[in-house]
Amino acid sequence: MISSVLPTYSRAPLSFVSGAGTWLVEADGRRFLDLGAGIAVNALGHAHPALVEALNTQAGQLWHTSNLYQIPQQQALADRLVEHTFADTVFFTNSGTEACELAVKMARKHFYDKGQPERVEIITFDGSFHGRSAAGIAAAGSEKMTKGFGPLLGGFTHLAFGDHEGLAAAVTETTCAIMVEPVQGEGGIRPLSDACLKGMRDLCDEHGILLILDEVQCGVGRTGKLFAHEWAGVTPDIMMVAKGIGGGFPLGAVLATESAASGMTAGTHGSTYGGNPLGCAVGCAVMDIISDPAFLAEVNRKASLMRQKLEGLVASYPDVFESLRGAGLMLGLKCKVTPGDVVSAGYGQEVITVPAADNVVRLLPPLTITDEEITEAVARLDAAAATLSAS
Repeated sequence: MISSVLPTYSRAPLSFVSGAGTWLVEADGRRFLDLGAGIAVNALGHAHPALVEALNTQAGQLWHTSNLYQIPQQQALADRLVEHTFADTVFFTNSGTEACELAVKMARKHFYDKGQPERVEIITFDGSFHGRSAAGIAAAGSEKMTKGFGPLLGGFTHLAFGDHEGLAAAVTETTCAIMVEPVQGEGGIRPLSDACLKGMRDLCDEHGILLILDEVQCGVGRTGKLFAHEWAGVTPDIMMVAKGIGGGFPLGAVLATESAASGMTAGTHGSTYGGNPLGCAVGCAVMDIISDPAFLAEVNRKASLMRQKLEGLVASYPDVFESLRGAGLMLGLKCKVTPGDVVSAGYGQEVITVPAADNVVRLLPPLTITDEEITEAVARLDAAAATLSAS
């Protein structure tokens, strides 16, 4: 008999009932160090006082009105995002998946309105993950994502990750955009080099096409900059954001330049819940904290500490781990054993990690993790690795 919850996830036998900072409490009372942060969502940890206060205050005033009316909290968050990024305008969604849908629509509508309706092709890359909607799975293109869900949405050209020569050759008269994650998350914590990202920007400029960045997982302070593309000194035309921007509250956004968004006029897109007062009140609190240069400097300092300790872990267990990669507090342990075994062994030591493709285990702790918690987390990972090495 099918479960009352549709069984599309293979769930761990854990039920968390409360959390504080970097810690989660299981129903049986065990305390787990959380290096997953809800898959890079709880950027400020669990039950952060500023987020709790923002949510409670707004909840006592107004939850929802719809986008038929002005929403002051939405305007306030949009203003913050425009102030701190390349963007001129923002549309709010409930998730990264919804942000992907709009990014695809926006790019194609841009060229339609410019009198180039043939420009519909979007170049994407192997190992990418852009959500599980029709557009998202078609953009990723992998068999794992698409098998059984045909016919697929057309208009996507898939290239090998890092294939620079292939990328230049793939741009044609029908190309409207390149869409890429500056750091692939689900694909196995694979950072795009600064040179490659700059090359993509130059290629887009040369051919008059748009650069779409998917910063759903790598954005909002995760790499030590507010957004990962800032390390390369480039700006996109369209950017997808979610996860960390809500600090645990469902919230996403599409940020865009005025030119890229020019085709999105009244009636071309909408969302009943997107940009609701609750989500945007929390988002404002998140932005106020994470956009602070001092906060981001601390993320970088702690990332260096964590990387140093994890390099020692890799060196200590050469039969379990191959290498460490990533950026900021978005790190991946490339494994010589099955990643699921590492994750499970971590559960035994009461530390949470997240599996990914390319034989990688993701480490995505809250950006508020302390030095002491980093030391404790690596000690628990060491104990977990020891159980696998001994076996």
